[in-house]
Amino acid sequence: MFSERILKLAEECEKELLPVFAEIDNIAFKNTQKVMSIFAENRLSDRHFNSTCGYGYNDDGRDLCDKMFAQALGCEYGFARSQIISGTHALAIALYGLLRPNDTMLSVAGKPYDTLDNVIGLNGNSGEGSLADLGVKYSQIDLIDGKYLNLNAIKTALDTDKTIKIVFVQRSKGYGDRRTLTVAEINELYDLVHSYKDIFLVVDNCYGEFVEAEEPKGDLLVGSLIKNAGGGIAETGGYIVGSERAVELASYRLTVPGIGLEAGASMGATKPMIKGLFFAPHITAQAIKTAHFAAAMFEKLGFECNPSSQEKRSDIIQVIRLHNAENVLKFCAGIQSGSPVDSFVTPEGWEMPGYNDSVVMAAGAFTQGSSIELSADAPLREPYLVYLQGGLTYESGKLGILTAVSKMLGE
Repeated sequence: MFSERILKLAEECEKELLPVFAEIDNIAFKNTQKVMSIFAENRLSDRHFNSTCGYGYNDDGRDLCDKMFAQALGCEYGFARSQIISGTHALAIALYGLLRPNDTMLSVAGKPYDTLDNVIGLNGNSGEGSLADLGVKYSQIDLIDGKYLNLNAIKTALDTDKTIKIVFVQRSKGYGDRRTLTVAEINELYDLVHSYKDIFLVVDNCYGEFVEAEEPKGDLLVGSLIKNAGGGIAETGGYIVGSERAVELASYRLTVPGIGLEAGASMGATKPMIKGLFFAPHITAQAIKTAHFAAAMFEKLGFECNPSSQEKRSDIIQVIRLHNAENVLKFCAGIQSGSPVDSFVTPEGWEMPGYNDSVVMAAGAFTQGSSIELSADAPLREPYLVYLQGGLTYESGKLGILTAVSKMLGE
């Protein structure tokens, strides 16, 4: 199926990655132990999987699911709900929940992910109900050299602008080529923000859950259940966890003021969400191994990778600089044909809702849009970076990478 040269490269990569893989397995064990302890302490039972309908009052399975996701992500309060359709939706719930007219949102890792442009109001369109339409101001501080939080500039902004209500930090790189921020770096930011009164730190935690042995501190941590935290089992949903007051305010935006988390029928979604949490540490480890292997392969082929194959990670995303659109399309075609679903399809660029450039996406996934399953996407613009993530099993992820290499090399 693959040429001798490709198979030899793969063998070399795996030998070099043995110590890296051992550390990934160690972190997965620690995170699994944490999740299992939470299940035991909360006396998870078969009755918690019962479905509710209508208003969903007294749904103790839903309430326990909320509690266990919060605890697994290092918080006391929170919710995980199937009614949240995406990570962007979860982030919008958080932002609309905390911000009021004349407040300022300060983004401290540069501009957030592209799909938040319309939420914040960075697209220049008015009248769509963006935060800007509601009188919320936005400012940003870029990372130093695309690598590190500029804590001095953040402190200056907090000292001088008393309208700042949210400090927003995106853990992962989005459609950029920067470093992913570590838990330790975000914790340092949290301590700085909490030296001021009445300011919330909101963390976009997408792609980062269970990559490290601990999660970052924040008034709100926000993510999607079709990424790491759903373990490839949850087929929709998102989570918001954090401090009591911040979670309460976000819950009023999820439903309505006065109801918050007290209603919302589970409609049979509780079991796959909890089961996904059980699988999440292990599945995340499979995705991280796949990313390391991809970096090692493409480094040997002469392509620049961020992070490098030997670099410690804080998310599951692998960026590969492919130099031109032809390489991007061949790479994505390879990932697609190496996928379990729709392997016969050839992905092409299209104007995807929420994005400002034509985007090509390869995703032969069991769950539509699931980026914990092997997938790749790239905006078709310079410098032609492709963003690879996911892999429910390392073995299937490896096959996908080898297929992409074979397509690009024509062998």
